[in-house]
Amino acid sequence: MLSADELALLEAIRESGSLSRAAARLGKAPSTVSHAARQLEARFDALLFDRRRYRLQLTPAGQLLAQEAARLLLDVSRLTRRVQQVAGGWEDRLWIVTDEVLEFETLLPVIQAFDALESGVGLRITHEVLTGTWDALREGRADLVVGATNEPPVIPGLRWFELGVMDWVFAVSPRHPLARAPEPVDAALLRQHRAVVVADTSRRLDARGYGVLGGQPALAVPSMRAKIEAQRQGLGVGWLPRERVASLLARGELVEKTMTDPREPNLLYVAWRGEHEGRALQWWLQQLRLPRLAARLVQGIDGHAAG
Repeated sequence: MLSADELALLEAIRESGSLSRAAARLGKAPSTVSHAARQLEARFDALLFDRRRYRLQLTPAGQLLAQEAARLLLDVSRLTRRVQQVAGGWEDRLWIVTDEVLEFETLLPVIQAFDALESGVGLRITHEVLTGTWDALREGRADLVVGATNEPPVIPGLRWFELGVMDWVFAVSPRHPLARAPEPVDAALLRQHRAVVVADTSRRLDARGYGVLGGQPALAVPSMRAKIEAQRQGLGVGWLPRERVASLLARGELVEKTMTDPREPNLLYVAWRGEHEGRALQWWLQQLRLPRLAARLVQGIDGHAAG
C-alpha cells in the first residue's frame, strides 16, 4: 500500500515531467523529491523513472504504478469525503423502496430537491409489491419504504405514518363479457373470468395478490401500468386505482362495474426503522409528510389523460 505522500509524489512527477517542477508543486526541495523517488524505486525493486532525457519520463513500470496510484489517490479522496459526510450526520447511502403501486415519475421532483442539498448521499430506489415492500424493511433491503399497504407488521424498531388513502374501481374493457353483465357482479360470475394481478414480490410462502378468488384463473403482470393496459385490452379483470384510470373511464375505454363485495380503500404507509435516523432519512421523512407531495404520490398520474 502506498502512503498518501507517495501517491502525491507519483502524481506530481507524472503530470509535471520534471523533478524540479514536481518539487515546486509539492512544496519540497528537489533533493527531497529525488531521494523519495529513488526510495520508491528501491521499494518496488524496479526502474520507475527514465532519467536519460531532458524531460523526466516514466518507464512502463512507472506508468503502471502512476496510473494505479492516480486511481488510489482518487479513491482515497472519495473515501475522505464519505468519512466526513458520515461524520457530519449524513448517511453514506439511502435505500428507498416504494410499493410498485406508486409511480417513480412522481418522485423525480423530490430527488432533484435532494440533489440540490449536495449531501453526497447516494440514493438507491427500487420497488416491491404488497408484502414484499414490508419484507424489504424487515430484511434490511430498505432504509425507508414508501406506499406500503396493509397494517404495519411487527418489525423491531419500526416507525411509520400514513401517506394517504388509495381508492379503487373494478373496471373491465367494454369488449369483455363482464361489461354487459347485470350488476352487482357476484363472486360466482366473477370466478368464471380471468383476473389480472400484480404479483406479490414477497419471498415468503404466504405471498398473495389482491382481488383473486379461490379457483379463479389469473394473469400475473409486472406492474400496475401493465395491469391497466392488460385490462384495457380485455385480457382480464380486476381492481385499479381510480385516479389513474379516470380518463379511460371517462372515454369508455374501461367500464366501471359495481360488485357485491366492494374493495375498501387502502391506507398507504411510510415506514422506517428508528435505530439509525441520519440527516438524509430525516429530510425525506419531512418531505413525505407534506400534504401536497403525499397526495401526488397516492393519486399518481392519469397516464392516458392525453388520449
